[in-house]
Formats: sequence, C-alpha cells, structure tokens
Amino acid sequence: MIITTTLNSGWRLSHLAGAVPEEIRIPETVPATVPGCVHTDLLDSGLIPDPLNGDNEERLAWMWRCDWRYELCFNTPPAATGEHVELVFEGLDTIATITLNDTELGRTDNQFRRYRFDVGHLLLSGENRLVVDFTSALSVAEERERIYGEYPFVNAHPFPMVRKSACSFGWDWGPVTITAGIWRPVRLERWRGTRVRDVRLGVDLEGNTGVARLVAEVERDPEAPPASLAYNVAGATVAAMADTPGISEVVLQARVIDPDVWWPRGYGDQPLYDSVLSLDEAPVWSRRIGFRRMEVDLTPDEIGTPLRLKVNGELVLVKGVNWIPDDVFPTRITRDRYRRALVDAVEANCNTVRVWGGGIYESEDFYDAADEFGLLVWQDFMFACAAYSEDAWLKDSIIPEARQAVARLSGRACLALWCGSNENETAFQDWGWRERLQGRAWGRGYYREILPAIVAELDPTTPYIPSSPFSPDPEAEANNRTDGDTHVWDVWNELDYLHYADQAPRFASEFGYGGPMAYSTLTAAVHDEPLRVGGAQLAVHQKAEEGFAKLRRGLDAHFSEPADFRHWHWATQLNQARAFDFGVRHFRSLQPHCAGSLIWQLNDCWPVISWAVVDSAGVRKPAWYALRHAQQDRMLCLEPTGGGRVRLAAVNDLPQPWTARVRIGRGTRHGLEVAWEERRIEVGPRAAAAVELILPEDPDGFLIAEADDARRAVWFVSTDREAGLPGFDADVNVARVAGGYRVDVTARVLLRDVAVIADAELPGAVVDDMLTTLLPGEKASFTVLTDGEATDPQILTTWPVLRSANHLAS
Repeated sequence: MIITTTLNSGWRLSHLAGAVPEEIRIPETVPATVPGCVHTDLLDSGLIPDPLNGDNEERLAWMWRCDWRYELCFNTPPAATGEHVELVFEGLDTIATITLNDTELGRTDNQFRRYRFDVGHLLLSGENRLVVDFTSALSVAEERERIYGEYPFVNAHPFPMVRKSACSFGWDWGPVTITAGIWRPVRLERWRGTRVRDVRLGVDLEGNTGVARLVAEVERDPEAPPASLAYNVAGATVAAMADTPGISEVVLQARVIDPDVWWPRGYGDQPLYDSVLSLDEAPVWSRRIGFRRMEVDLTPDEIGTPLRLKVNGELVLVKGVNWIPDDVFPTRITRDRYRRALVDAVEANCNTVRVWGGGIYESEDFYDAADEFGLLVWQDFMFACAAYSEDAWLKDSIIPEARQAVARLSGRACLALWCGSNENETAFQDWGWRERLQGRAWGRGYYREILPAIVAELDPTTPYIPSSPFSPDPEAEANNRTDGDTHVWDVWNELDYLHYADQAPRFASEFGYGGPMAYSTLTAAVHDEPLRVGGAQLAVHQKAEEGFAKLRRGLDAHFSEPADFRHWHWATQLNQARAFDFGVRHFRSLQPHCAGSLIWQLNDCWPVISWAVVDSAGVRKPAWYALRHAQQDRMLCLEPTGGGRVRLAAVNDLPQPWTARVRIGRGTRHGLEVAWEERRIEVGPRAAAAVELILPEDPDGFLIAEADDARRAVWFVSTDREAGLPGFDADVNVARVAGGYRVDVTARVLLRDVAVIADAELPGAVVDDMLTTLLPGEKASFTVLTDGEATDPQILTTWPVLRSANHLAS
C-alpha cells in the first residue's frame, strides 16, 4: 500500500547566477507554483513583462542563461521501521541537481523522464529542506557542443544536445523561451510490504475477444508475505500472486468475450470500459480502456509502398491535424483547455491528431480526451529536425525516456502509431547533413533499431514507423511520393497553392499554408503604431523564414494589392483558408491511393502568424472553417487538369455507397443567371470517383458543383486579381436570438467567401459558419454566439465584421 503526499505547494524561487538587467529587480525569493516554470513564477509575481506580448521575447533573453533554485521546507514524519520512502519527480525541466537536507540525491538532464529517489534515510523529524537547482539548458547545450562536436539542427540554438522540448529553443512558429522549472508534480511515496511501482497495458482484439494484458511492476520486501493482485475489466477479473522478493513483473491478462469495440470517429462508437488493478483488494491503478486492433499496412502495390492505417481490420482514411504544445508554458494547459482544443479537431471533422516530435509527450488529460472523442493519435518520439548523438552521454538518457513514454501511453485506445522522429531521415539525406557529420552516427540507430525494439517489447499491439516522412526502404529517399508518408512543403515555400494538384502522395502527413492570427488576438499582442506589414512588433510574431515574402507571393497570385492593413489581414487569412481547402480536397480526392492527410497545424502556442487554423487565444481562423468543409464525410472537389478541363471528384467517407446527383452550374462573375445541368457519379464506400468537365471559355466564368449530401464547391476560371469581383452588394439584417445574433445576408450580386468575423467587436464570439459563396438572390444566415451584447448590433452587418472576397476587389 502506497501513501502519497503531494509536494506541490509552498515552494520558493530564487535567482542563482546569470546577468539580470538593471530594470528587473528580483527579490531574494518569490513564490513558486509547482507544476510551473521560472517564467510563469516571475510573471505571476509581476517581475517580468508578459513574454508573449509585443517584443518582450527578446527583452527576456537574459533568462535563457540564468541558473535558478526551487526550495521547499516541509514537515513529514521520518521513515518508520520497515517503511520505504521515495521522492518522485514526474518532470524536471531540465538540467537539475536535487538536494534533500543538504545531501545530494542526484542530477537530471532529461525533461521527459520521471525520477525516483530513495529518501527514507534522509528524512528528519520536523522540517525538511528540499532544493532543486536548475542550470541553464542553453549553456549546457552549448558546452556539450564544444565537447562532443556539432550535430546539425534547424533554428538558432543547439537543442539536440539536451533532452528538452525542442521548440522551447524557438521554432518557425514559436518564440525562444528555454524554460526551467519543476514542470510536473512532485510527491513523497511511503510504502511497506509490497507495492506496485508501475503499470503498462496492452489492449487488442483477437476475433470476438477483447484482450487486456496488464504488466504490473511489483516490489516486495523479502520479509513481507505474498500479496494478491487482481485486475478487473468489464466485469472480468483475473488474479495472480506477487510472491517474488525484490522487483518483478506480474502479468494479468483479462479476456472479454464480445466486447463493444472502440472505433475512430466516423467508423463507429467509442465504448470505454473501467479497468482497475487492486493489490490485496485495494485499488492502486485505473484507466478506462477501449478494445481495438491497430495495424499499419505497408503492402507494396504497383506504384510503391503505401502507408495505410487499419483499425479492427478496416482501412481508415485519415483526416486530421498536427499538434504542437498548446502553450509555450505547458503547465498552463488545463484539462478543460485540452478538451476545448481537441473539440476544435472533432468539429473540423478530424479523426486523427499527430503529436509532433519537437514538443512534449502530452499529459494524461490529452489522451483521455482523444480516447473519448475517437481521435486516433499518431505519436512521435521527441526527436525533430536535428541529428542526435548515439554516444553513451545521450543514449543512456534516451533509452529510459523512451521506455517510460511507451509504458505510460501503451494500451490507450486512441494510440494508433509510434513514430521515431520528425524529418530526421530526410534531413540526413537532403539537407546537407551527411557531409557535415562526416560519418558520425546521427540518430538512425534510435529510429531503426532502439526505439522499434522498445515498442515491440513494451507495446507490441501498436505499430511503429521510423520517421516522418519515411520509406520502408532505409536506403530510399525518405520524402518520396510513392512510399510511406510525405511532407509537402514546396508549395508554401516556393509555389502557388494550386500546385497541390501536381502531387499524389500516398499519405500527406504534413502540409500547410501560413496566415495571421485573428485580428483580436493580433492587436492584443502587437502594438505597432500604426499596424503595418513588417512592423517591428509584428515581425517578432512572424517566425517563418521569409514569412512576409511568402505571404506576399501567395497574395500576388490571387488578389489585388490590399488597400490597408485590415484588408491585408483579411486577404492573407482568406488565402490561407483557400489553400487548405484546395489541398485537403485534392489529397482526399485521391483516396485510397492517398490514404490520409494531416494539415500543419491545428493550434498555436502564442500569438503568431503561422500555419495554425486555431490561434493561441482559441479563435477559429477562416482556415478552420475551410478545413471543416473540406473534411466533410461527403465532399465535392473541383480542380483544373489542363487543356480547358476541370476534374470533378466526389469523395465518400461513409460505409454506404453514394449516388451523387451533382448539379453543375455555369455562370460569370458579373452576370445574374446561372445555367444548370445534372451529372450522376457513383461512388463506392470509403472511396472517391471523378469525372471531367469542360472549363468555361469566358475568363469571367465559374463552375459550381453541389449535391444534396455535399456542400457546394466552386471553381473560378480566373483569379480574383485577374477578373475581379463585383462590389459587395447585399440585403443584410441582424436579429437577436438565443445565445447571440443571427445575421441574414441576401446577395444582389455574386458574393464569394462571405464571412462574419465578430471577435474584434465581441470578444469571445463564435460564428457557426463562414466562407459561403452566394449567387445573386441567394440567402445565407450566420449565427454569432456570444456571452456579450453588441452596443449597436448593426456593426455585425458591415465591414469589417461582415466581409467577403468582394471587399478585396480593386
């Protein structure tokens, strides 16, 4: 039996070393929040400005090179005879020395690991003093680079030299913070006799039988009597005796006949069963579990080797997003915030979330929500965009990190795939790293040998791939278009988004297009006077390489020069939305040749111009609505194929076949009449089918495709820049309704991409839909949900709240 005492309150923080600017006056100690970090503690005490506001990132660069002390004085009884006491740190960020009552317990250098220390012999009657000293992770990384040599990496700081969240050193969407602190809970564990040290779980389906295989790591005193373990799942109980002295593993395998099976969203329900482990009849561990079987199908075909996820034997056509840490300070992310963020994925019609390898292994709250929501989780190990030493100084820390991560997450219903790294294999091949490394090991041994062996041992029911992108052939180009998965970044970096149509990957696991955060989010963090593209503070909140130039190139291909900053903001947001809409529809129209698409990215960690579809304030950008439209179960896609032709694809993600009766309209931007015809497309279950249409010859023309089961798709012969649009002209009415307002728009002319964006006028307002194209005479209603009340509701009926592509016409 374990008696746990949390040690999360009463901590004090002090500065140990490193230059501090004169205007920053840090007292001898300040209150510290655990879990937390130095940044949040100093911010809570009013000693530093908000790191995410304005240009404060650079103003706080001094913190990257400081050393800090966390100190706690606590009272606890000394260890009784026969009693064991351990001090457990669930997470220390990152280079730390731990001392209890002036005795050093140990030193840590891995943010992702849990650490245990035997302290029974050190506890005093009365007050005990616990000290955790943190050394600058940046200084340690740079010193290791001097000692062990350079290992190539992206961005500015040598993050692969320490086992710490890579993006805390800055990324092309995130600031440099290089945090330090006790970032996960701390506790004392007291026990005598026998205890369960750790648990890992494997869940599978064998025919009509659900199998839950629990491995309990048990520690038993030699003098203690044997203890009984019982594992109960869905009413089925299995038992075993723990009778081996010392540390041993006890396996309990429960078999449940005809369980309700767990499926990802869109493929079935997500039943979860209570699962409880007891020691001598006292519960010691529990989790809700779902029975399912996960597989990766790498069966070669006539084209290459596709990457296909299968759940319960059925191919899942993946629709989803990449996930980064939801805050630069992850300890601020609550259970409710995780759930709200993943609801953004659910309501965008996603069935998969990829946890990217430059962040963190997420909290139990994240995976609990994914289990419940039916979101498959593609889980990277924490290696990203860098070469990593395979020498003992790093490898000896990585192996226990990986074992702990796999043991903790194994058996999750949502866990679909382990992935060894992000972009590291393609980086070695194509980014010039092979030459720079001059034969030194760079991480391949982790991705191709060590990590798959750990997964096979500890979580054999979950598939593994070595990297993303990858080819099953380790000698082949990792980021090719015929094997494995592909990252499609040439479009954003070099090309117009219409070039997505040139590509036919087997699985598009990363592709994205940039755009600014919501106007309300931007103005809360950026204070340039006046606001302008490339303004000093806005530039701080633009991390992408040549980001403004790439946004400009994208606009120039489609829009006239924006009239002012507000129009620029709308144009770049709209261009991002159109890019996501076009890319996702295209990749989905290739299914099952292309078995999945994961856009980069769902979320942001601070106010920034980025590829996210939901900004750091939780505001859904226009691109989120475009993603939701493009990922609907039944979807139409129009895209040019050259030679005056357009490909019309019908995509069906439902298990029933679809006879798509598609109404096709032809009109001109400035005309009032549209000529209609009907085409019938037969689409199989979970499939796509396509026909060719002739493109209107008039450069002013457009095509519309719509069906009763699918949202309207529109293709314009010419860009808005080339052919223009009519000036915005509509009858607009606003009415108070339960929970907010309804805005009714009746078009007098062709209106493209109509949207109501109310967050700047009504903070927190959420609109049910946007990006609607209306023909003359058509009506659309938009519901604005808000807790507030507009001083003048008519503000919802005019620019800049009510807007469309027509507002960008020159």
